[in-house]
Amino acid sequence: MSDDGEIARDYADAGFGGSLPWGEKPALLLVDFARCYFDEASPLRAPVEAARANAAKLADAARHRGIPVVFTRVEYPLDREIEPARLFRKKITGLAAWEVGNPMGAFTPELMPRDGELIITKQFPSGFFGTDLADRLHALGIDTVLVSGLTTSGCVRATATDALCHGFAPLVVGDACGDRDPKIHESNLFDLGAKYADIVTTDRALAYISSLSPSL
Repeated sequence: MSDDGEIARDYADAGFGGSLPWGEKPALLLVDFARCYFDEASPLRAPVEAARANAAKLADAARHRGIPVVFTRVEYPLDREIEPARLFRKKITGLAAWEVGNPMGAFTPELMPRDGELIITKQFPSGFFGTDLADRLHALGIDTVLVSGLTTSGCVRATATDALCHGFAPLVVGDACGDRDPKIHESNLFDLGAKYADIVTTDRALAYISSLSPSL
């Protein structure tokens, strides 16, 4: 296949890329907006400021409508040999940014949880794996999740895929996610959109949020 258009047509002809039902009870999942992606001293530094700015717009809109805002973060003990994620950490040494006490693992100051908002602490890419996130969302009657975060090819992809597996319609807000390389970002959005999620812009997500009745 010689170009993106041919690839897209091939996927569509094979039945990929259908649309998901957008429900009336969404939650906003903000995945791993940590300082390590924005600090020049961090090996994980990535060009993702635009994603953070769009995520902040989504958070403001969701709070205004009474839509649950959920943050994920990563946290590892200092002893790498006793934790479940020891193999993951051997694969990616940069995950040391999330060791207990490392300031790089803190939330970026521009996008912080507010009192009462759910914070999910995880050790693996998906916000659902090894956590009670699915149970908490089901208890709230959530049917749809807007996913924004870092990075697209890692924790965003894993979280969106698991959201689908747990019965939530994942809407990945493409321009509110980011990665180390734009090509990796775009290729993962394409594949997510083909198989596991609907891909939307921040403007489309804001319009969806605005269309919902306020939940007080």
